[in-house]
Amino acid sequence: MTAKTATARTRRRPVVLRPASSSRFIVLTGLSGSGKSQAIRALEDLGYFCVDNLPTTLIPTLADLSQRAGSELSKIAVVVDVRERTFLSEFPAVFKRLRATRGLSPVLIFLDASDSALVRRFSETRRPHPLASNRSVIEGIREERARLGPIRRMADQIVDTSDLTVHELRQAFLGVSRGSANRTQLVVTILSFGFKHGIPLDSDLVFDVRFLPNPHFVPGLRKLSGKDGAVKRYLDRSASTKEFIDRTAGLLRFLVPQYVSEGKSYLTIAVGCTGGRHRSVAIAEALAARLTRMKGIRLRVRHRDMATA
Repeated sequence: MTAKTATARTRRRPVVLRPASSSRFIVLTGLSGSGKSQAIRALEDLGYFCVDNLPTTLIPTLADLSQRAGSELSKIAVVVDVRERTFLSEFPAVFKRLRATRGLSPVLIFLDASDSALVRRFSETRRPHPLASNRSVIEGIREERARLGPIRRMADQIVDTSDLTVHELRQAFLGVSRGSANRTQLVVTILSFGFKHGIPLDSDLVFDVRFLPNPHFVPGLRKLSGKDGAVKRYLDRSASTKEFIDRTAGLLRFLVPQYVSEGKSYLTIAVGCTGGRHRSVAIAEALAARLTRMKGIRLRVRHRDMATA
């Protein structure tokens, strides 16, 4: 295995591509069935403008557009492979030109997989191999592997996807944008609600705070909300309030980075009480205050039923 090869022979050590904050232009290639479609979708989620099956001759044009002042195409990823007729003959020279382009810093990533894994994937999807229209899949795979040899040797990174699930392949590509200021952040919504109005459909995590003392039964607090100081002070009289906030905030400080690492785009943390006006609102605000400085997320707070409770 060379120093530039990233490989996964076992799921105990998932592949993580080397961080490359300067990789504004990524070229993905590799064997048919190796996972290029899943990889390009992962890069799209990371904020890259993605093009699949781009003609080789158009790659320099796209690279030029990305370098123009004020261009919205600041991060680009393209997939090129044997589906395009001129790929094998023209790509080596085209990519050498890209590498010589000042300020571009292109990265070539080659996706590989074992013959057995590729045969299994073509069998499961029932897609024809592009080089095996009138023969067996394994013959097409072997020919493609031989013809792609020179391009594989040009690659900056090689990823063996034989043992990777779709989720593990996505995880590998998170490393490409690590350290980039433009990386898509996890949007975390802390949402208060009332159980009597139904659990929010988009909830990922649900916390029930109906065990806390209910301000609704205190005449002077009934018309207030969990954002009012008097309601917060009332809830703080209960030792359970602080313990719940401490324990839940600690759990979320552990969980949220796991979702960031996995590449999740949205996370909704729902906090519910009976009506959604007092306890859930106060707890949601308190949890948001504890998570406000977490890195890699965009935090927002919503109170679905505060006005209707």
